[in-house]
Order: sequence, then C-alpha cells, then structure tokens
Amino acid sequence: MEEITCNKTYQEHTLIKVLGITSLTILIFAGVAGAASFAYVTTMGDYDQRGYYYDMNYNGTVPTPDVAVIDTATNNVTARVPLGGGWPVGVAVNPAGTKIYVVDSPSDSTVYVIDTATNKVSAKVNLGSSYPARITFNPAGTRVYVTKQHDYTDIFVINPATNTLMAPVIVGPSTYSIAFTPDGKKIYAANCNNNTIYVIDAATNEVTANISVGDSPYELVVTPDGKKIYVPNYGSNTVSVIDTATDNVIATVPVGNSPNLVAVTSDGNKVYVANNNTVSVIDTDTNNVIATIPVGTSSRKIVINPDGNRVYVVNFDSNSVSVIDTTTDNVIANVPVGEQPMGIAVTPDGNKVYVTNSRSSNVSVIDTATDTVAATVNAGILPTGVVIVPLTDSDMTAQSTGTNSNVTEDVGTGKTNLSSEGQNAVDFNNLKNNNSESGSCSSSGRNESSKNNSIPGFGLLGSLICLCGRWKSRKI
Repeated sequence: MEEITCNKTYQEHTLIKVLGITSLTILIFAGVAGAASFAYVTTMGDYDQRGYYYDMNYNGTVPTPDVAVIDTATNNVTARVPLGGGWPVGVAVNPAGTKIYVVDSPSDSTVYVIDTATNKVSAKVNLGSSYPARITFNPAGTRVYVTKQHDYTDIFVINPATNTLMAPVIVGPSTYSIAFTPDGKKIYAANCNNNTIYVIDAATNEVTANISVGDSPYELVVTPDGKKIYVPNYGSNTVSVIDTATDNVIATVPVGNSPNLVAVTSDGNKVYVANNNTVSVIDTDTNNVIATIPVGTSSRKIVINPDGNRVYVVNFDSNSVSVIDTTTDNVIANVPVGEQPMGIAVTPDGNKVYVTNSRSSNVSVIDTATDTVAATVNAGILPTGVVIVPLTDSDMTAQSTGTNSNVTEDVGTGKTNLSSEGQNAVDFNNLKNNNSESGSCSSSGRNESSKNNSIPGFGLLGSLICLCGRWKSRKI
C-alpha cells in the first residue's frame, strides 16, 4: 500500500513538473511572440530646431542629431537619444538586439553605442579624422565593420565587447558595401571605383582575392546557402554572379538601367534587383531574368518581409513604396508616403512597414494588410535610417548575407531591419549642383547624374547632404 502511494506521489510530481515546464515554455514563446518592438530612426534633431533647414524662422541654431525611438504598438516617440555634431550616416543593431550602433560623419566621426534597454549612449568609439560611410555587424555579432568614403583605403573594425578599434582591413579606395557568408568565414567588399570585389578572410581580415566585375558595383548580396554572390553593376546594367567556392564570376546577367540595389528571398530561389524605374527578378537556378517589374523612380531601398511573400521598394523621386507579390512578381500596390523617402524596415510580425521621409521629416507607417499608410510619425528633422528591435530569424539571415541592408543600409537578403546604411557625402558643392556621388566612384570620370539623375544605391547621406544643400541654399 505504501509502495502504491509512493508511485502515485511520484507520478503526480512528474506530471506537475511536465505541466510546469510546458507552461513555462508556452509563456516564453508567448513572451517572445508578443515582445514589444521599437523602431530606431536616425534624424538631424527635434523639431524645435527645424528652422535651420527650412524656410521658416531661422534662428541660427545647429540641430543636434539624435535617434528617435518609436513604440511600434502606439507609433509614439518614446525616447530621443542625442548624438554628436556630425551627420548620422549609418545605423546597425547587433544580432542579440541589445545594442544599436550609429556612425556620425564627417565632423564627428564617432560610433555611438546605444543600449536598447535604457535608450542611452553607453559607449563611444572615436574614428579619428575620416569619412565613415556604412556600418554593419558580422553574423556572430563579434565584430563591427565601418567602411569609408573618398580615398581612404581601410575599413574600421570594432570589437563590440570592448568597443575599441582593432586592426583595419586594407582595401582600395571607395569600398563601401560589404557582405558576409552565413558561416561568417568570408567577407566580400564591393569597390565601385576600380570595379572589384575583394574577398577577405574574416579570421585574419586579410584580402585573399580580387574579383573583377562590371562597371561601378555598389551593392552585393550572398545567397542564404552561401554559394553565390550577386553584384549589381550600376554602370554596366548587369549583375555579376560569383561562385564563392572558386571566387570566380560564373555569369553576367543583363538587367535594367542603373541597377543599384539587390535582395534575395529567404529560400534563395529569387534575386530582386532595383534598377532606375524597374525591378529585375533573377532565377538563381538559371541566372536568367524571369520578370521585369515597373516601379517608381530612383529606388533607395529594397526589402523583403519576414514571410518572403512581399517585396517593398522605396521610390525616392516618386514619394512612394511599391509592393511586389513574390508569387506573381506583380506590383499589387503603390503606397504614397512622405517626400523623398529613404529608409525602410519591417516589424518582426510583418504587420507594419516603417518608411523614413527625409524631405517631409516624418515617418510613414504602412499597414501591410491594407497597403495603406496607417500613421504618420513626426520623428524629427531629416529622418533617414531605421532599424527595428527585436530582430527576426529573417533579420539574422540578412545580417549574415548582405548589407541592405542596410540589417538593413540599413537594411541583405532584402530585410533591412539589421542595418540602414548611408554614404557619407563629401563634396557639398558638387552635391548641390547634381545628384552625383562627387565622382568618387565613377571609373570613367563620368557624371553619375547623367544616368537618370539617380544616386547609386548607397546614397543615403549623399542624398541627405544634397537635400540639405538645396534647402540651405535658399537662405543664401
């Protein structure tokens, strides 16, 4: 009788433990699924200083750049994190979602580290006298890479554990975009000046190979299986396909005019290339274009939602976002947003899309169920970059495979939640006069504005400074 009681008691305890563990697991998953997400938006300051950029009540006060934190549940700005005196040109979030890294340029040349738990700057990394352009994490989150503009021939490497600079990667001048293989062992860096893709050993940060591609490669993306790299060549109207096993170009795919942005679906079956006013869809099995989709003009970002069934294209000159159904490869909506949109990020549940509108200084929130703007958030002056925390599994893929991404610039498999990256504009006068990138990446010496006045894909800051030049010139 005593033995039966003991067995019964043991079974009851076992059942309670199982139920307890199951309940805890459910609560954990419910907590993860229901975790609040926040959009971090880089701006040139709050609205009380907007007279510096607009034709209204100029008071001579230079705005203080900041990062606006938007609660995606309420679409309210819940915090502002002040930065230094430069231009916020790039923003990235670590894979754990605990830290936001923002790089300022050129007068400040500092990386600000924001703790997402407190929304305060917890560290600063001084980059010295330089022109930083983009910032991104490696897949493991153990290294931060900051590329430079102009004639600088090195890439900054930051150890995020100590927030100190490590030995740089030595490359050619005008190397902006980088992408990682999913295992993190190789880094591919695009040099738009000498039409080269550098292959870098991530363990040593040494260049191990140089791959010749088409004219003016600005962006690149790695397929999720790590086997291929797709590189749009802005000046050649082609996409180079690189085999990562041999680091050779295995195909050159003709696409539309001025291709500058690229995203790959999470299954790796399709690559979407943003041209001047079309999107080319490449079948990765055959490396042939299987569809050409008309969109707005001057694409600034291209992202894919977590489910992989929608592509969002930011149209800078058209003040809109084109929504593409990946099943049919047709545009199912053109969503009007604010003036001169530049950055974009999708929430982890895929229900909302946040678009930064530089000229109208606000953020459009798109309801993906209706493809309409559900809210407009006054985030601050000249919002450009945007990332969303927490990350999704698809964000992690983007982190390891590309740079749009931006992690998105901003923002690589097309999901730019990881990083929203911009180019540091350097020649104010040149950018005021035309939409070029100051000629630094024009291998033939041509004016890039001759190609439909479209700034290449990395032109967040190029566009931003150009805009500021136009607006400020009204004061002169």
